[in-house]
Amino acid sequence: MLIETLKSLFDRDLNKLKSEIELYQNENKIWHIQKDITNSAGNLCLHLIGNLNTFIGAEFGKTGYIRNRPLEFSLKNVPRGELINKIEETIVVVNNALNNVSEEELKKEYPLLVFETKTSTEFMLIHLTTHLAYHLGQINYHRRLLDS
Repeated sequence: MLIETLKSLFDRDLNKLKSEIELYQNENKIWHIQKDITNSAGNLCLHLIGNLNTFIGAEFGKTGYIRNRPLEFSLKNVPRGELINKIEETIVVVNNALNNVSEEELKKEYPLLVFETKTSTEFMLIHLTTHLAYHLGQINYHRRLLDS
């Protein structure tokens, strides 16, 4: 049951991420930073894609994805269409990978050490939903503030 809930939340919020990127009136503003806003929506988008492809896609979907986290924050001016394609690919990867996670596996230790101490797979997957929602909110705010 939790797996279906997680799939639904990831699908909802990744589609909202796609919508937020599409809603920018000026494509260049996706990459805009100003004063204390140091992460552009584009970089946050790349970060979310890298995060989910690493911790869900590679781990449970065995996709072979290799993350380059510094590039998620240093890469600039990726075309909107490419970001949208990456989000759509991530939706498929996350959904397929979560199909490989059993309810029993949720209680087991997550295979990678991500935080100071080991966590359960259930904890890690819930953390990833809140991480996505956190940055999605930042992107929404970024768009409304800086895309005028």
